[in-house]
Amino acid sequence: MKNEDTKDTFRHLGYAAFGLFSFGIVSAVIMIFYFGLDNLLTLLPLIYYSVVQGVAITIAVVALSFFVLRIVYRLHSKLLALTLAVIVAGALLYMWADKTYSPHFAMPAFMHVYHPGGSLPDLPFKNVLVFIKNFKNFEFVEDIGADPNTVPPPINRTEPALVRIELTAQEVISEVAPGVYFNYWTFNKQVPGPMLRVREGDTVEVTLTNHHSSLHHHNIDLHAVTGPGGGATLSKVNPGETRTFSWKALNPGLYIYHCATPNVSTHNSHGQYGLILVEPKEGLQKVDKEFYIVQGELYTKGVIGKKGLTIFDGDALLDEEPNYITFNGRIEKDGIPRMSMKVGETARIYVGNGGVGLISSFHPIGEIFDTVYPEGGIGGNILKNIQTTAVLPGGAAIVEFKAEIPGAIVLVDHALARMNKGAWAIINVEGEENPEIYRPGTSDDPFTQGSQVTPASYGSGSEMSH
Repeated sequence: MKNEDTKDTFRHLGYAAFGLFSFGIVSAVIMIFYFGLDNLLTLLPLIYYSVVQGVAITIAVVALSFFVLRIVYRLHSKLLALTLAVIVAGALLYMWADKTYSPHFAMPAFMHVYHPGGSLPDLPFKNVLVFIKNFKNFEFVEDIGADPNTVPPPINRTEPALVRIELTAQEVISEVAPGVYFNYWTFNKQVPGPMLRVREGDTVEVTLTNHHSSLHHHNIDLHAVTGPGGGATLSKVNPGETRTFSWKALNPGLYIYHCATPNVSTHNSHGQYGLILVEPKEGLQKVDKEFYIVQGELYTKGVIGKKGLTIFDGDALLDEEPNYITFNGRIEKDGIPRMSMKVGETARIYVGNGGVGLISSFHPIGEIFDTVYPEGGIGGNILKNIQTTAVLPGGAAIVEFKAEIPGAIVLVDHALARMNKGAWAIINVEGEENPEIYRPGTSDDPFTQGSQVTPASYGSGSEMSH
């Protein structure tokens, strides 16, 4: 009799295994047909982290329950049933000992925060399913990184004007690094959003559209705005909606703008930030080059470099431990400089920090900032001959320098461990060498043109350290 029961048990388990296998095959075929093979391969890490893990836990719980009930049924022992119930209850209480709040159907399940309104930086399972269902509707952006050379030209007029700015909040898919994808939430399909430029005294009309493919509400908070929410209270848009509000630029300076929809840190850590410059009435001193760089943080599941579509990690955000720290949204590609200038030219960099947790120690390896406008302020004290300047989360700075030596200027967050996570960019300086300032050997040695470090060799060896 026992042998027959054992055979029945294994036969039922075999049926269940075959059913699960068949379900998996049919599901895979349907998903390939619906998403396409390339999209499905990109989605696999998300499916693994959310759906597969959830299904696996459910299967384990059901199987354990079946096993326990089978034992109790076979032994007909009320004492054993009570003992097992006490063991299970004790184990659950032990696991819940440091969880003072009820779980919710999200990742992580036991998160609790004190954000206004109680909005959580979590990933609800229903959002995962909605995301997978709508995955085909998201636009794949070939290069998410805002071009650091794209800076609006200086304002030459002498009178205030009405300035109209149009932005679109859009959720897209793009590469953080080769083969590593992320669901960015953007302004105008780039990170950071476009740099904006107005003049002190201007009246500014901001029109924000939330793209119809978005899954979330969005708005915009410009730190240059005087008024509740910096514009956020007037610009909340559902997918497919558009709203406009007006404000007057009262204070010159360089300011962050960002999405302020709760949970604010979640929106910002998906890439929704940028810079707006309010030029003083008298303008800024002319320079040869202007660049635009904003440091940001990406909090993702898994380890650095994990291929496929990475998903947001709310626990890592609360711990302020991002996997990626970027200059303009993504990791530099093959160390190819995105910025260039010539010996003798002057450059101004508009630097921001989209946050959401780390202070940037902005430093140019191989250069010194001749002038720094600390915290992006214009009209107050400026600093001279600065090696490293702090750029606070949600803050900015303006730095200026003159290039005197050809080669690579590597811009970094000088909390140098962050270079490993992507916090660096290169300015390539071209021109004649100047042995009076920088040369190999002693001052008495003969000097040969071309003997100094070139951009192509920079970073290949010990010259990256200093």
